[in-house]
Amino acid sequence: MASRRICLWFVFMIFTQSVGEDMRSVQMSSMRGSKFQCASPSCLPFVNLITSTIMKCQMACLAQIYCRAASFHQSTSNCELFTDMSNEIANMATDTDITTMIVIAGTRSPPEPTTTSTTTSTTSTTTSSTLTTTSSTSTTTSSTSTSITTSSTSTSTTTSSTTTSSTTTSSTSTSTTTSSTTTSSTSTTTSTSSSTTKTPRIWVTTGSLNTARQYHTATILTNGKILVTGGDNGIYLDSTELYDPASGIWTNVGALNIARRIHSASILANGTVLVAGGQNSTPINSAVLYNQVTNTWIVTGNMNSARMSQAAVTLTNGKLLVIGGYDGSNFLNSAELYDPSTGIWTSTGNMNSIRTNPAAVLLTNGKVLAMGGYDGSNYLNSAELYDPSTGTWTTTGSMNAARDPPTVSVLTNGKVLATGGASTGGVTLNSAELYDPSTGAWTASGSMSIARAGHSASLLANGTVLVAGGYTGSTYLSTTELYNPSTGLWTAGPSMHTARGYHAAFALLYGTVMLSGGTNGTSSLNSVELY
Repeated sequence: MASRRICLWFVFMIFTQSVGEDMRSVQMSSMRGSKFQCASPSCLPFVNLITSTIMKCQMACLAQIYCRAASFHQSTSNCELFTDMSNEIANMATDTDITTMIVIAGTRSPPEPTTTSTTTSTTSTTTSSTLTTTSSTSTTTSSTSTSITTSSTSTSTTTSSTTTSSTTTSSTSTSTTTSSTTTSSTSTTTSTSSSTTKTPRIWVTTGSLNTARQYHTATILTNGKILVTGGDNGIYLDSTELYDPASGIWTNVGALNIARRIHSASILANGTVLVAGGQNSTPINSAVLYNQVTNTWIVTGNMNSARMSQAAVTLTNGKLLVIGGYDGSNFLNSAELYDPSTGIWTSTGNMNSIRTNPAAVLLTNGKVLAMGGYDGSNYLNSAELYDPSTGTWTTTGSMNAARDPPTVSVLTNGKVLATGGASTGGVTLNSAELYDPSTGAWTASGSMSIARAGHSASLLANGTVLVAGGYTGSTYLSTTELYNPSTGLWTAGPSMHTARGYHAAFALLYGTVMLSGGTNGTSSLNSVELY
């Protein structure tokens, strides 16, 4: 029986892999020679990237809250991440080049740090037996020739008589005393009570940027490092830096071909980072690629239009969609696609509205939601959807407030949270609202305690959203707030060490959020904080 248990445990260990660090872990079933079979016949990988090993493919899935499965192609090192669950009816498709890993247990929602206190109390009980002593009284009989007197004494009775006798006899009975043993026993009862208290998370400083900057970008790489590019600190910057979470140190990694700010930076399916457009005195159309393997920058094809203050989203098909912005003369509604396989940009359908400073996110259904911004005359509350399969835009429900731009987060339930921003008349907003892709409608979702623009919003691993810093219209903020999707409520978070707005924020692999640079209203910052 013992050998059978060991055998079963060994098989389980072969086919189950645990990936975990910093309280974030999952268990995956590993199936060699199998290609992932989606429950939905139309599902596609929502992320494609190149990883050198199968373990790094697992870690990439761990880093993505939506990831439910990963397929690693050994010949190409391509790692495909899926949000869909496996098909429980059809079997996996056979492909000897592919290893598929499906999440079967675990969490990407690490519990808040806790402190547990234990109190022990002892109760003592003593039991003693009663001491009992029994004593028999001695009896003496004596007689004389003249008379015999018998005197018998018991514990409670005495009898006397007188008789005449010629014989004298004397006898003494033995006196016996019996005592019971006294026994004392003590029993100890221990009662243990424990209480668990959440330990609030705090902000801590880490290594500073080598160059102070605002209006820059920050992108997390597949190896967990952070790439920061461009921005300005009174001059337009072409410098770029790489942050290593293991050491907390920033290192310079070469210069962009053109200094720029208010540009876009997006990680592509092959792991490279595409920096496009931005402002250098005037808007530019140049694009450049960062290769994290060789640590080098190379120039790629130019966009069809110069643009600054645009939005960019990597699609599930691996292409990059860039929308809107300003070309120096016109506010834009145009959109274009970058194909990493050719390095060429092609035009796609125009948006229904002109938008500079739009917000755009990839929905779980593969479509892109664009919202808000400014059209040259008005702040916008309109929103629209891009369908990559048709290359067309369709209008969807409008936000309750015009926002330029809101900060947006795709929640774990697939809804989109939009917060703050500037609105009509330049008024800064504290309101928040939710977009439901299933209905196309926006609903109010509470208000932050302080109006903010130029702030950041980061989705934490436990599903809450952290809003940090920003500008009220008169003051730069160090305060933060937390949004709980399950209750729709906002609560105060810990304040940062430095007030800042127009900074870059990003979530590291294991639930930590990093804020870099920005401005305090007086100067550009090089300080960096971790939450």
